[in-house]
Amino acid sequence: MAVPKRKMSRSNTRSRRAQWKTTAPTLVTCPNRGCGEKTMPHIVCPSCGTYKGRQVAAAV
Repeated sequence: MAVPKRKMSRSNTRSRRAQWKTTAPTLVTCPNRGCGEKTMPHIVCPSCGTYKGRQVAAAV
């Protein structure tokens, strides 16, 4: 098991943790002309059930 050789100071620990950032998810517009909902890329549209222009799931 890896064990640190020296204690890491508070400033070094906090500056390292300062790099943990959240980002807003990328959203794309549904290609279905009747829908136009914002969805995540590469995911079936939850409102109309289309993916890449074809119907793959039942509409909700």
